[in-house]
Amino acid sequence: MRLLLQIVTTLVVIGYPLAVYFGLHYLPAGSIALALCAVLILRLVLQQQQVKALVLPLLVGIGLTAGSFVAKENHWLLFYPVVINLTMLALFGYSLRRGPSMIERLARLKEPELPDEAIGYLKTVTLVWCGLFIFNGAMALYTALYASLETWTLYNGLIAYLLIGSLFGGEWLYRTFWLKKS
Repeated sequence: MRLLLQIVTTLVVIGYPLAVYFGLHYLPAGSIALALCAVLILRLVLQQQQVKALVLPLLVGIGLTAGSFVAKENHWLLFYPVVINLTMLALFGYSLRRGPSMIERLARLKEPELPDEAIGYLKTVTLVWCGLFIFNGAMALYTALYASLETWTLYNGLIAYLLIGSLFGGEWLYRTFWLKKS
């Protein structure tokens, strides 16, 4: 049951922009804020300190959704993608400052004994990810403040994920095919 709840809450968090869009269009006022707040609370309970870095964005998300419900301010729901991007930027940026870089940490899960020459490359990749989080965060903020709900949903529910997937896939292809040739 716990695994099922983790899967469901993960899917809702990933689909947050779509849930907000459809909830604001087709559900009674405030119900999507309450439902998303409940999902985020459940996600926090299921988290049980597994990844401490995810606690803060979950707490902020709970605050945004609960505040949206209480204040009857639906636009507060639009700022959660900004929070997620800021959190990821902070995590990746902090890893660059304190080391090892976030991408190096992830790479060491698969290959614990990385060659020394890989470390610089992995720092650069982490820096590129930071750039993406800055861009995505800025776009999420812009769409939350100035764009229509449709544009906000398109960017935060599709385009941002395509950019993340493109960077992930592009870096993997580069590392797999071109770096191994050198």
